[in-house]
Amino acid sequence: MRNALLALLLLAAPVLTPAWAQPTSPGNTLAAVRARGTLNCGISTGDPAWSQPDARGVWQGVDADLCRAIAAAVLGDAGKVAWSHLTGQNRFPALSGGQVEVLARTTTWTFLRDSMLGLNFTAPYFFDGQGFLVKANSGVERAAQLDGASICFTSASTHELNLQDWARTTRIRFQPVIFADKDEARRAYESGRCDAYTADASQLAAVRAAFPDPAQHRLLPDLISKEPYAVAVRHGDDQWFDIVRFVVFALIEAEELGITQANADRMLAESPSPAVQRLLGRTGDLGPSVGLDRAWLLNAVKAVGNYAEIYERHLGEGSQVRLPRGYNRLWNQGGVLWSPPIR
Repeated sequence: MRNALLALLLLAAPVLTPAWAQPTSPGNTLAAVRARGTLNCGISTGDPAWSQPDARGVWQGVDADLCRAIAAAVLGDAGKVAWSHLTGQNRFPALSGGQVEVLARTTTWTFLRDSMLGLNFTAPYFFDGQGFLVKANSGVERAAQLDGASICFTSASTHELNLQDWARTTRIRFQPVIFADKDEARRAYESGRCDAYTADASQLAAVRAAFPDPAQHRLLPDLISKEPYAVAVRHGDDQWFDIVRFVVFALIEAEELGITQANADRMLAESPSPAVQRLLGRTGDLGPSVGLDRAWLLNAVKAVGNYAEIYERHLGEGSQVRLPRGYNRLWNQGGVLWSPPIR
């Protein structure tokens, strides 16, 4: 009898939020975004599958969808994004100088960028490596055959240093042909100004797929670097860093939990999974703990879908690129993508 009474008393008692999980006020960045009513997001000047306008002028791609997910989480509306089209040279000053709040521009996380430029890299969302694109009739099938070749690439990227390291290690000589942005480098390669075009392999696959006759170009199998992409924010606002980082993690976690753009509301109403209920905001105070409402991650998933849906739309078998996921599968499916517990 005493045990039954105690159980009833416990059920009737209010659920107290721990002191460390109490709702917090908006920090400087979140307050500025809300006051403006739009998220300033830095993307490329045009990069197939990552950030490029479609026939209607609407920006599409993995990076564009990440911007929409963040806007949906913060403002409740994925459409409230102001796009800043940045080159390799001006992308970091634009972020550190306050022109944008997030930089989602196929940007590789490196030590010096993280420590010296006033930036913080959030959650890795794509693992890539630098590769080479050549004409199919060139006879080149491996990177080692590029000795003496002219190679196009963009400035202010990791590609030049990677090439130098690779060439020094393999004792291969090359002639650099450098351009300010990716589109210039692509056009130069296409017109024959260089023997090969080097960039991250996923970007080369997207470029190749966009050519009038992709079969005339060969993506070599060799990768000469590690290129982990992560959305970057400015130093100095830990709340904003946490918001952006866990929006990305939530899209990965949503895939693992089976939450999709189409079923998110039903999962919120019906799923018995505690992890699902926490992520979608039915339980816990995850949103209020970073100055947002409880539906912040639900809104992000409903805006763009989970990670698998984003990948399939822009890079996967359902896209023009048809790039296998490889390392970018979930950790429990042979890949390296994972999210820390969202709890």
